[in-house]
Amino acid sequence: MIEVDHPVLSVTRQCALLGLPRASYYHRPRPKPAEDLRLMRLIDETYLAYPFFGSRQMARWLRRQGETINRKRVQRLMRQLGLEAIYRKPNLSRAHPGHRVYPYLLRHLAVTRPNQVWATDITYVPVQGGYAYLCAVIDWHSRCVLAWELSNTLDASFCVRAVQRALAAHGTPEIFNTDQGCQFTSAEFTGLLLARGVKLSMDGKGRCLDNVFVERLWRTVKYEEVYLKSYVSLVDAHAQLDTYFRFYNERRPHSALGAATPGEIYRATVPVAVNQ
Repeated sequence: MIEVDHPVLSVTRQCALLGLPRASYYHRPRPKPAEDLRLMRLIDETYLAYPFFGSRQMARWLRRQGETINRKRVQRLMRQLGLEAIYRKPNLSRAHPGHRVYPYLLRHLAVTRPNQVWATDITYVPVQGGYAYLCAVIDWHSRCVLAWELSNTLDASFCVRAVQRALAAHGTPEIFNTDQGCQFTSAEFTGLLLARGVKLSMDGKGRCLDNVFVERLWRTVKYEEVYLKSYVSLVDAHAQLDTYFRFYNERRPHSALGAATPGEIYRATVPVAVNQ
């Protein structure tokens, strides 16, 4: 956005017009230490297998695997990954104190058709020299991935972009379910859906399985794609994930869908028996 050789506007003036501190333009972020990135990947792989591990148990586990690491470092890395032990407890998902939290609407609800319920969540993806965050929007009935976005920052904007893409391509759902994270309780995110008359649903505190289908998607994506590859850049990660999600939606038989693919169930015009 900044043109160094602009014939009229200096870099200082361009920064001022964009509301960007000049120091931010010149700042070059330091790459994450390779050891931190290695440990983050190891922690994420372990968490996939044992999502009930908190920082204490994770530190003990890693030390038994020969790693020299203390709990404080594990806490810091798990915080960067957005990981927290899954078990019944209060305040599992902490919303921004100034954001409204909506009630969970899916308990005892029979989800029987596409676009009845959509859901979304965020997960970590390792990239050479750093990491990125992946947000996906899925149709609850068919498990079809309707849209997704990658970002190197954990803010609301890339989640909003994913939802905008899903709405543009697939219409409007009746209910949209998320956790209580600050990205999903922000006015930028909720306003987009409320303006279209969508009912908002948010996982209850201590209810780790309220968004279970997205959690299952992350497990599948990690085991079948992310941890079989080594993405060299954000562009490479985007290209590889794009190929995988096309495969997941259109070619990969899903056991819960009677061996149909998510795309086939999503596009079906007649009711299909689906295991809820």
